[in-house]
Amino acid sequence: MKGLTDYILAPLTFIGAINWGLVGIFGFDLVAWLFGPATMVSNIVYAIIGVAAVIWLIFMFIARPVR
Repeated sequence: MKGLTDYILAPLTFIGAINWGLVGIFGFDLVAWLFGPATMVSNIVYAIIGVAAVIWLIFMFIARPVR
């Protein structure tokens, strides 16, 4: 699972964080700019990034050492 989190889930979560940072600071939605606002492709991208973030968060709690 280390490869999944390192090479897929973490970068997707990072991309989502960058996009929300751009929206919050500049009002610029990178995904909507790339794929069009409210298109099926942009909705799929948002869903993939959201699912990746949730799975990555779950893996972070599971992998956390117990003290």
